[in-house]
Amino acid sequence: MASELLLLARLSFLIIFTCSSAAPVTPTPITDTLLTQVAGSLQMFVDELPQMPKLLGYSNGAASPKPGSLTIGMYQTEWKFHRNLPPTTVFAFGTSEDAATVPGPTIEAIKGIPTSVTWQNNLPQTHILPWDPTIPTATAKQGGVPTVVHLHGGVHEPQHDGNPNAWFTSHFRETGSAWSKATYTYPNVQHSGNLWYHDHALGLTRVNILAGLIGAYNIRDPTLEASLNLPSGPEFDRNLMIFDRSFSRDGSLYINYTGIVPSIHPQWQPEYFGHAILVNGKAWPFMNVQKRKYRFRLTNAANARYFQLSLSNGLSFTQIGSDASYLPAPVQTQSILLSPSESADVVIDFSTSTATEIVMNNNAAYPNPTGSPVDNLNSKVMKFVNAPGNPRAPDSSKIPASLVNYKASTTDAAATTRYIVLYEYTTPSGSTTHLYINGKRYEDPVTETAKSGSTEIWEVINLTADNHPLHVHLATFQAIKIQQLSNQAQFTSCMTQNNDAVACNVASYLTGPLIDIPATEKTWKNTVKIPPGTQTTVVVKFNLVDTNSPFPFDATTQPGYVYHCHILDHEDNAMIRPLQLV
Repeated sequence: MASELLLLARLSFLIIFTCSSAAPVTPTPITDTLLTQVAGSLQMFVDELPQMPKLLGYSNGAASPKPGSLTIGMYQTEWKFHRNLPPTTVFAFGTSEDAATVPGPTIEAIKGIPTSVTWQNNLPQTHILPWDPTIPTATAKQGGVPTVVHLHGGVHEPQHDGNPNAWFTSHFRETGSAWSKATYTYPNVQHSGNLWYHDHALGLTRVNILAGLIGAYNIRDPTLEASLNLPSGPEFDRNLMIFDRSFSRDGSLYINYTGIVPSIHPQWQPEYFGHAILVNGKAWPFMNVQKRKYRFRLTNAANARYFQLSLSNGLSFTQIGSDASYLPAPVQTQSILLSPSESADVVIDFSTSTATEIVMNNNAAYPNPTGSPVDNLNSKVMKFVNAPGNPRAPDSSKIPASLVNYKASTTDAAATTRYIVLYEYTTPSGSTTHLYINGKRYEDPVTETAKSGSTEIWEVINLTADNHPLHVHLATFQAIKIQQLSNQAQFTSCMTQNNDAVACNVASYLTGPLIDIPATEKTWKNTVKIPPGTQTTVVVKFNLVDTNSPFPFDATTQPGYVYHCHILDHEDNAMIRPLQLV
């Protein structure tokens, strides 16, 4: 029987509903030492990198591709994350329970050809992971696991966006207040690039994604790709979804059952960091490569972990894209910093290395940027085994001198300037209780009402100690300036009292040094890093940036869109706000 609890949290009242379907509390605590031992017992580089199943989001017509229709379910099944780990119970996407994988199948779409997906929830009555009913949460009164799918980076109508309140349980027995459609249509009207899909249910995103509900989605432009002549084909153009997980000895997924402030939130913790690093669902896999160029579409699908990726033996990346956009020209770089949800499109030329083994490493502190340094486990990602001799067939692919020039980012045409302020609230002892944008709850009335087709400037001010990946649904955007705040404590004190950057004279605090924006991020993105103690100026476009034209659909309808921090533990509690186009 559901019961009502009233919770007083700093600067907020949350009305909470608990239900009998909550996962039971674990009988015995599992220590960090044990989790480290389990991860450390998994020999690295012994499982081959999987190639996830591919689903075509179009049908082949007589003369040209036609719109496609897919049915993809969410299932509870078992998955082998490592050869020496017992099978793990997961939630997974697939066309059937037997075909379900972690990550789910890669959907391949074509620019301008719509893809319709009927998302089906076949999950059980109870969750496989603990969840916290004291944060704003999708709660099914009749049991079941609420889910809804969001296409990250997609350009589509609000009803197809996977709004957090558009959740549904198995067979649509219960639905959220914003649910309206069982089938989502993705028009694929934006430029080609790398997207991904994942669960987005209110308050459950962190546990549903942790359970396995992720998958890649590529939009291709055959004409453009033919002209660029980059590495192509299923062997030489690969999606790599990188994330972290912790495992108990029996192979089960582990997330801490006890909150950082259990008297307020019994389960919620501010960040999840797993002990094992996984790529395409395998712990520290290896991939056999030939001495030639490969294209890798890298996505950080972790809940909270940043990845600072590099290659051993002096090998470098040639980055050609960021998120769902190409760069203007290739950038050769020794390392790439990916925040949660961020993607990088790279080429690695293995013919330039005499090494037979090349390790992809990670050197990102956690939490980022000033948390714990990496250890001997989370500092390794995967290994490439570089076969000696010539490739089996000549490599005719190229890395062109120039790529794609979209419409330039500029503040000239901006219709509105907004201040977006990121807050973290703590107990007197400094433990985090919740995080808000502009001091507001998700359920508070919408304050960001952008005109469809417009350009806005968002001055994003980060008053916390963490780097936050900002994700704005529907929009494409680009950071053009990052400035360190001076006398941040004084400014934060004023903002805590007034919640008004103009009234607090933010301009007088913008005297700190400028922070360089990497050349690898100077394109239109769907996730932008917001460093701590800074104001980041972001140009936000609510149109199609490749043609500077309006959306070919009505983006002003309900339930609207959202924007949020993509550290999932932050998003769930509750660094997320509604966004309504007008």
